[in-house]
Amino acid sequence: MGLLAALLTAPLAPVRGVVWVADQLAEAADREVNDPVAVRARLAALNRALEDGEIDLVRFEREEDRLLDLLEARTGLEVAG
Repeated sequence: MGLLAALLTAPLAPVRGVVWVADQLAEAADREVNDPVAVRARLAALNRALEDGEIDLVRFEREEDRLLDLLEARTGLEVAG
């Protein structure tokens, strides 16, 4: 039965391959976006944007809270602040 199943599902192999590649790309993107080092770099850039007057305090605090929550969730540690 294994040979028959393999023959019948062979046309679906390219679809499975595409799905697997898409899953791998999504996981890699998630790791890159949520990496604590990347989040800290975004926090530093956010601070620079505030200091340079590119964003206002309300937007800064909203984005900072979002990034700190992301960092806390990713590291499992409570972020001081």
